[in-house]
Amino acid sequence: MTTTQAPAHRSRSSSIPTILGKVLLLGATLAIAIWIIPALIALQQWLWVAVVLFAAIGIFVLYTTKRFIPGKYIFPGTFFLVVFLIAPIVLTFAYSFTNFGDGTRGSKEQAVSAIMGNSVQQAPDSPRYGLSVATAGDPAAGPYTFFLVDPEDQKVYQGSLEQDLTPVPAGDVTVEGGRVTEAQGFTILTMPQINAAGREIQQVSVKVDEDSAIRMLTANQAFEGTATMVYDEEADTFTNTTSGAVYTVQKVGNTDYFVDEAGNRLPQSWLQGVGGANYMRLFTDGKIAGQFLKAFGWTLVFAAGSVLSTFLVGFALALVLNDERMKSRRFYRSVLLMPYAIPAFIAILMWSNFYNRDFGLINQVLHLHINWLGDPTWAKAAVLLTNLWMGFPYMFIVCTGALQALPGDVMEAAKIDGASRLQTTMRVVMPLLLVAVSPLLVASFAFNFNNFNAIQLLTEGGPFPAGEYTRGGTDILISMIYRIAFGGSGADFGFASAVSVALFVLTGVIAALQFRFTSVLEDVN
Repeated sequence: MTTTQAPAHRSRSSSIPTILGKVLLLGATLAIAIWIIPALIALQQWLWVAVVLFAAIGIFVLYTTKRFIPGKYIFPGTFFLVVFLIAPIVLTFAYSFTNFGDGTRGSKEQAVSAIMGNSVQQAPDSPRYGLSVATAGDPAAGPYTFFLVDPEDQKVYQGSLEQDLTPVPAGDVTVEGGRVTEAQGFTILTMPQINAAGREIQQVSVKVDEDSAIRMLTANQAFEGTATMVYDEEADTFTNTTSGAVYTVQKVGNTDYFVDEAGNRLPQSWLQGVGGANYMRLFTDGKIAGQFLKAFGWTLVFAAGSVLSTFLVGFALALVLNDERMKSRRFYRSVLLMPYAIPAFIAILMWSNFYNRDFGLINQVLHLHINWLGDPTWAKAAVLLTNLWMGFPYMFIVCTGALQALPGDVMEAAKIDGASRLQTTMRVVMPLLLVAVSPLLVASFAFNFNNFNAIQLLTEGGPFPAGEYTRGGTDILISMIYRIAFGGSGADFGFASAVSVALFVLTGVIAALQFRFTSVLEDVN
């Protein structure tokens, strides 16, 4: 009887941690879903609402039943695949059909509030408030809410671009020194955080009524002023109360703006669908299409040159150090792996100093006066040379492993047939080695095709021709896209997304062709 009860006892004991684990997992999932879904709905992030909702439902379905056993192991990987790969691709593709960029990020209601808020003028007798900037999201990205303390009666108010001025119950906030220091559900920004996000916070205005709004004066003070731009919701127009000019919605390019009779438009617009206008601009605008083709050509040269040079150097070194007659092979292999052990960004920054025309190590040691980073041709050579330094240890490791895995009887047969060492290397070793390493060469090509760090950290895409800011002499496609999206002339995420989609298609086509070519090598076996 004792022997039959022991397994049941152990089963009950082992099931307790399992049940507790499920309760904690499901409780945490439910809490996160309840917390994050309302915030995403408020931000109108419908894709992420769907992802969180389906993930929460999937977790409850999978981990509350004894069915779908394989799904319990597949789900975590699938979830992270969707979040970090599929969703960004979908968002990029969706944004490529919009005008998303600086001044066109929010809704029309937000644009109207921003236009009115930016027109608020301070008068000598304008009321002032103790200001605390807060957010329920990321302190660096917002959205931002103003907590305002009236210095006369110490009443607390809150508001934002989306929320008009609203009284706050005393129990929901803590007031010290005439400012809100704590607010339930919000993070109060510190001075460094306010300075970092100053541009976005300056755009925030809190509507008081149709003619007045509150804006930030200093980091801890706000003022209530009169708006010179008044919006008529029925007519969908803005009127400048100072000049009398009326602004109506008109199409400028592929985006709607508020424009007056003289053709002057207000700077703020809103997120709109533009169809295939971004793709038409990419392929029909002669200047942009030309820059794209030039960047694409250099990208191919850079990726192919990097793969070829690193492979040849790595293969040669692996071949030499694989010879048993070579002494101290372990020491030499350890030395050759040192560039691979140094973080890439440190190596690139170090090499950028080597290329200094006046004080760089290369010019001083070789007694040269080459403008490495100022001349387009020499800058390309510098990029390839730096990438060779960082990439050959990887190819050395790969080739060393492949050489040691080759069957020795094949080489012996070649020697018996009278083949020289060079002939054995080129006609026997090389084809067999390519069968093993060709997929890695394809992967290395794809990596260098989008090797943003090697360009941005070394040359920042330069040198730039006079008057050209879209593409520099060493810009590959990915660094050109980065400049379009985050350039000094203003971000254009919609167009950058269209270029990214084109780059994604190009990379896929090239990779498919490469894999088709490498499949031919399998006939060697």
